[in-house]
Amino acid sequence: MAEQRERKRHKRKKTIVEHWLIYVLLRIFLFFVCLFPVEKVLKFARFLGRGMWKHYKRGRERALENLHASFPEKDEKWIEATGIRCFENLVMLAVDIIFLPRLVHKENWQQYSRYINVERVKWMMRGKEPLLLVTPHYGNFEIIGYLMGEFDFDIYSIARPFDNKFLNKYLYDVRQRKGQKIIDKKGASERMEQIVKQGSTLCFVADQDAGKKGVFIDFFGRKASSYKSIGLMAIQYNLPIGVGVSRRVGDKFFFEIEVAKLIMPDEWKDKEDPLLWVTQEYTNAFENLIRKDPTQYWWIHRRWKTRPKSERQQKC
Repeated sequence: MAEQRERKRHKRKKTIVEHWLIYVLLRIFLFFVCLFPVEKVLKFARFLGRGMWKHYKRGRERALENLHASFPEKDEKWIEATGIRCFENLVMLAVDIIFLPRLVHKENWQQYSRYINVERVKWMMRGKEPLLLVTPHYGNFEIIGYLMGEFDFDIYSIARPFDNKFLNKYLYDVRQRKGQKIIDKKGASERMEQIVKQGSTLCFVADQDAGKKGVFIDFFGRKASSYKSIGLMAIQYNLPIGVGVSRRVGDKFFFEIEVAKLIMPDEWKDKEDPLLWVTQEYTNAFENLIRKDPTQYWWIHRRWKTRPKSERQQKC
């Protein structure tokens, strides 16, 4: 473990020229990709996803470990099939991001999306009632912010910038092309009061591991560390929290956008630990949404990396 940390500390950072070359190669690749219909590119993405499952050993092992722990009742055949499909969906998401601004606009959104239980959140946003929207790393979470920007909703999304500033600018331009506004993760809390006062919506992908300083909640039967910032913002400013996902339908470029829960401020006022309750509540909603189609969750990511203090002490 110490050796791994030492290697990471001394890992050479890429130069600006290397970053630029990566960006140029990517843009050339994207040019050729976009010469083909999206359905053919998605089919090729599934092929690449299966190849990644076969050859990316560390990612495959992590996904299998997470799936076994989260679905102990499932047999090995189901676990492996779910893991393979998860990898396919990861590569398909990259294709979605490439084609999204080229295909979807106000006049044709119904060709690519349908909606479940979104009316209340929609009218809150239209009425300039400030709220938080949270989603996990599931399905095509990028399309949610894009579509809301397309329909002139006043939304801000929190994002961690890439080290490669050329790639970062390209992705930010794609995300902001239709009116979605991006805030770097580090500056979000400083702008919160202004965002609330103007009646905007703040969007988070809210299932990252938060380290030792996070709040520990139950997620698929195990403790997971979650960032406190979302619950603290909601409590401080009395903001409702909408919980939803964008779920791919079949193998197509078509998505089902569902709002599963709307958590209102009155619900946590009498709780003994409002922060813990709020974080657990939207995490429960995440789990219920993921269980509808587990193949679309990012089982590859280290959601359960940080263990609670009690578990760490037991190991010692």
